[in-house]
Amino acid sequence: MARSRLCSCDQSSGSRRGDDSSSTGRSRGPADITGASMLSRTARRRGRRPARFVEVDAFRTSGHSVGGRTGGAMSGESPPRPSSAMDLYELVLERDDLAELDPAQRRLALRELVAEEVPQCDLGTCVAQLADTIDGFGPLSALMRDSLVTDVLANGTEPVWVERGGVLETTGVAFSSTDDLLALIDRLLGAAGARVDSARPIADARLRDGSRIHVVLPPVAPDGPLVSIRKFPPARFGLSDLVDRGMLDSTKAALLEALVKDRRSIVISGATGTGKTTLLNALLGAVPDTERVVLVEETPELRPACIHSVSLIARPPNVENAGEVGLASLVRAALRMRPDRIVVGEVRGEEALAALAAMSTGHEGSMVTVHARGPDEALERLVTLALQAGSGASEAALQRQVTRALDVVVQLDRDSTGLRVVSAIEDVE
Repeated sequence: MARSRLCSCDQSSGSRRGDDSSSTGRSRGPADITGASMLSRTARRRGRRPARFVEVDAFRTSGHSVGGRTGGAMSGESPPRPSSAMDLYELVLERDDLAELDPAQRRLALRELVAEEVPQCDLGTCVAQLADTIDGFGPLSALMRDSLVTDVLANGTEPVWVERGGVLETTGVAFSSTDDLLALIDRLLGAAGARVDSARPIADARLRDGSRIHVVLPPVAPDGPLVSIRKFPPARFGLSDLVDRGMLDSTKAALLEALVKDRRSIVISGATGTGKTTLLNALLGAVPDTERVVLVEETPELRPACIHSVSLIARPPNVENAGEVGLASLVRAALRMRPDRIVVGEVRGEEALAALAAMSTGHEGSMVTVHARGPDEALERLVTLALQAGSGASEAALQRQVTRALDVVVQLDRDSTGLRVVSAIEDVE
């Protein structure tokens, strides 16, 4: 499969273990766990505290728990007033009426409760901490609000890592115990309708803000639960936005826009975290409004600016290992939906053959992404994945099909500073 370069691209391409509690064997994420149900459930069963806010240095030198009230009132005495917002959490658990409110109403009620019970506390800070613990991301909330952070990585009770501006860095945030981390996993997965337990210790889900969460539990993760969150960008990025961010220059942007409008079939290639989905979203903004685009994804990430687009989302098997709807089935379904273009968010299985067939049979201008380190490897990987579909076609036949189906490979990499860049735009011949 020969290629020719369409564009000259100048851009260069001693741990602390978590608690090994038996609770890791429980199922994480029953489908009804939301902030409200957590309140009502925990008020009845007070076995586990919420995920707590811990600044690493303070936590490791103080020697006391951040959450929960200490001590108690002697017989006949009035209970002591809470001294902090997280001490107030114990009172919140006793308020069944709060569980019946939606998050916005609950925040207003929390504001009144904090003002009454903890007058010495900074009202805004205390309410934010409580709301984040009940309805938000707990200790990770500030990181999730940081617009420069794209990935949040919790490795057991060690300090949380983030990717900010394309560079991994550690933070001053950590979970105070494995139980606190598991409590957050419970709530986030439950709200997403997913679950994880010792029998199925790996789970993926899409959170309500569009972010993706990936969870791995012990014993697969021997040092404690691992949580990886890929944040969903709050706004669409067009090609001009990517030029401003340094991913490509205006010449490459104009070339890619012309290729999309000319209905060239494109594969976007790159390693994990190089911006494949971001670029694909931007390219879809160049699709004419008169065309119908069918999006096929494992998890919903694409938000195209084109007017007429519909989405098909894969469904994993349920707890009985039934009901799965895979990407290959969705690509075949998309062919019956009168698409002008079919877009597959990421090809990594037998759906490669169905996607190649679609691009070879009148659906020019379709697009896919694939995990590969270069244009040659991207084409080879598509052939390998198509072989895995078991169609009986020879490798040589599939190589010819790849050549016929695809017109352009766009390669993404990171430069020496960690910036995501378009490193190659090459024709498939």
